[in-house]
Amino acid sequence: MAAGQRTVIENCAIATVDAHDTEYASGHVVLAGDRIESLGAGPAPEGLQDVVRRIDATGHLVTPGLVNTHHHFYQWITRGLATDHNLFDWLVALYPTWARIDEPMVHAAAQGSLAMMARGGVTTAMDHHYVFPHGSGDLSGAIIGAARDMGVRFTLARGSMDRSAKDGGLPPDFAVETLEGALAATEETVRRHHDSSFEAMTQVAVAPCSPFSVSTELLRQGAGLARRLGVRLHTHGSETVEEEKFCHELFGMGPTDYFESTGWLGQDVWMAHCVHMNDSDIAAFARTRTGVAHCPSSNARLAAGIARVPDMLAAGVPVGLGVDGTASNESGELHTELRNALLINRLGAHREAALNARQALRLGTHGGAQVLGRADAIGSLEPGKLADLVLWRMDTLAHASIADPVTALVFGAAAPVTASFVNGRQIVEDGRLLTADEDAVARTTREQARRLARISAQG
Repeated sequence: MAAGQRTVIENCAIATVDAHDTEYASGHVVLAGDRIESLGAGPAPEGLQDVVRRIDATGHLVTPGLVNTHHHFYQWITRGLATDHNLFDWLVALYPTWARIDEPMVHAAAQGSLAMMARGGVTTAMDHHYVFPHGSGDLSGAIIGAARDMGVRFTLARGSMDRSAKDGGLPPDFAVETLEGALAATEETVRRHHDSSFEAMTQVAVAPCSPFSVSTELLRQGAGLARRLGVRLHTHGSETVEEEKFCHELFGMGPTDYFESTGWLGQDVWMAHCVHMNDSDIAAFARTRTGVAHCPSSNARLAAGIARVPDMLAAGVPVGLGVDGTASNESGELHTELRNALLINRLGAHREAALNARQALRLGTHGGAQVLGRADAIGSLEPGKLADLVLWRMDTLAHASIADPVTALVFGAAAPVTASFVNGRQIVEDGRLLTADEDAVARTTREQARRLARISAQG
């Protein structure tokens, strides 16, 4: 919408996910340009000027848009492979294929990943891309272009690897960068694409892949680069028992202590998974305000374990939700992670007290915004924040007999998305994308997946 033009949404239940968890059984939201102008109980105020659209949202729940905090888009074209492997075996099985990706493949995979998330209520996405084969083209540009065209708010975590098989790492030698090359390319990506403004649609983070695929020097210098450029830092941490064993054998300490020794704890850092964390690790994350991207489906798919999310939240650790790459979460949807986060955490030590429906929704909205460093702009419905919100239809067969709409959204089947707005611009209507041809995206991703499979088979 142009500045000053208003959209009025009325007759809906609203879960604001603000600091007080304010909710309205029947209320309104007024969007003005790219901002939320007002919201509250009952109908919208009379006499509003420049109203270009009114939406009767009877039977709907309005929430902040979902915020995805960890993903690997390129994996969209390698779904359904190595389905019975743990993390290290899975990586060894798939790295030879991933090492042959190129720009057309990455662009198609990004379209598929973004489309699946957006049609399911994601308004802010991120991609941790760390595979840059020699001569593969402008992969970062392809990913950012796909997000721009889809109309989704986006953070690219520009990843890197410099520890290959010959150095004791897992990736093939031709799939890694040099230390100097990785740092230079990361800096160029930040300078070309990062927008630090309040309403930014594209941001960039510095994101060496993991302790077992990057050198200590890449971690240390990467942290220095991020802080010199004023951007956030992201990596994988404490995902598996094998990773913890690796860190003890190679560095003489566990992952959290190792990260702290390289400058990788702080309020500008978030890490994916964090499954195997002891009390001391959680205390260190809480003390430094280091964030966590919790990926329940992927953790289960790879048999990594159950992250101690209730303990992290109780300690004050910022926690958001992540899809993770779709080679370890084939559905690629974040709204299903609300339910999976709640259910899987109830299998842990806290049982039925682990998480409730509203805590799960907070993880997927405000928690994600915190982790990405954007809680001032997104993640809750409040006047002055950016107009990123979702209308979930709750009056169909799947949910109509559940009285509480938030419970219905989290505990029930995946709810239909009637409308999704980013910056006040509608990008989904009645479960279909308005910014892309879903059938064309499906065809392209299938073609590129088959092309990659052929190239990989040829060695």
